Amino acid sequence: MANEIIVGLDIGTTKIACFVGMRGENGKVKILGFGKTESIGVEHGVVKGITQTADSITKAVNEAADQANVDIDEVWVGIAGQHIKSNPSHGSIMIPQDHTLIEQEDVDRLIAEQYNIQLPPGEEIIHVFPQQFIVDREPLSRDIPPVGVAGKNLEADFHMVTANVQNLQYIKYAVERAGLKIKGVVLEPVASAKAVLDDSDRDAGVAMVDIGGGTTDVAIFHDGIIRHTSVLPLAGNAITNDIREGCNILKKQAESLKVKFGSCLVQAVSENDVISIPGIRSQAPREIYVKTLAGIINARAKMIMEQVDYEIQLSGYHKKLIAGVVLTGGGAQLKNIKDLCELITTTDTRIGIPNEHLDHDSVSYADLAHPMYATGIGLVLYGLEKAEELNGGVEEQDKNTFDNDIFKNMDEMLAKEVPSTEAQQSVDEKKVSKTKDKGKGPAKFDNVLERFLNRVFNEGIDE
Repeated sequence: MANEIIVGLDIGTTKIACFVGMRGENGKVKILGFGKTESIGVEHGVVKGITQTADSITKAVNEAADQANVDIDEVWVGIAGQHIKSNPSHGSIMIPQDHTLIEQEDVDRLIAEQYNIQLPPGEEIIHVFPQQFIVDREPLSRDIPPVGVAGKNLEADFHMVTANVQNLQYIKYAVERAGLKIKGVVLEPVASAKAVLDDSDRDAGVAMVDIGGGTTDVAIFHDGIIRHTSVLPLAGNAITNDIREGCNILKKQAESLKVKFGSCLVQAVSENDVISIPGIRSQAPREIYVKTLAGIINARAKMIMEQVDYEIQLSGYHKKLIAGVVLTGGGAQLKNIKDLCELITTTDTRIGIPNEHLDHDSVSYADLAHPMYATGIGLVLYGLEKAEELNGGVEEQDKNTFDNDIFKNMDEMLAKEVPSTEAQQSVDEKKVSKTKDKGKGPAKFDNVLERFLNRVFNEGIDE
């Protein structure tokens, strides 16, 4: 499936970007088309205005489709927001008597059973990441997979990621309203990590921090496995708003000041440098000291990095991050943010750019090799890997997409609450196009991802 085309859709707080890509001859992702537009209707990574978001999606997708000269009908979508939660889990199953050794279907069954765990109302599991397998109460080392081991009891520790049901459904409404189908939903820091990390980073231990417009996403890896995830509600927009209020200027002016003259360290700027801001209409220009600007930025950036450090400490891997911290996302371009991160986390830090896995033949390669596009490029990489898994091209240790009832009976669950008029209208429209085979029992585990997609997105999406 070397020529399979994958589309990643990054629905961010400040921008919506669409990437059309395929596997290049050198094994890297080749972006064939790219489209970006202002994000309208999204707050802190959560879709609020469905119609506005759908319009923004349509613009970005059409631009990417025209550039790549392809028709786009299904996309891999990133998800973020403060509603994202992560929790540990433990599962155990008995191996059938006719299995002399543990087989892949046993491992699949154990992982799939985690999706049946009782959760608080309104939450659904979007990822399950195996941490360690245990056979007959004996933990297996990372180098020994459970398949092929003799035993009668298989256990495992898991890292589960959950999302709010209603927020998931609003993403679905917006994407479908734009005339598209959802191929899969991916936690944004998981996607970003695909674009800016390599196997050596994951093995050594690394904290990837994606600073976007509305959220800051954290993903911690060790021994090649994702160990901790978190989504923080503070990011680049909070800094812009602080500048706007602190300097009493327009939001566009505040964003421009942040990008052109901002610094995360007050001591790194001159005492006497002054910026002149044009006045509105007949008002006189306003002068702002660069040091004052740096002080405003430092206060909020420091708060963000302190929360990042707290998540690193909370994970228990703060002393095991040999590869340090990798900053990516649009906020990673703030001047001196690397130095501020090192001061607060006391950990080596670098800026993660998605060019390591990006084919040089990609369209607008120089523009795409920017931290702000890590999530979108990572979504394409994620989709390519899943397509190759299904076709026997690639085998991963972490098979984290299994049978998942994210959207099963979703309308009934949401009916217990009071949805917005816009959302309810979208629900009524989509009910007309429900698939005929909704409610069928699960298939066998030999095609887990396909079954997952058929069941997860069985409402309003044609098979």
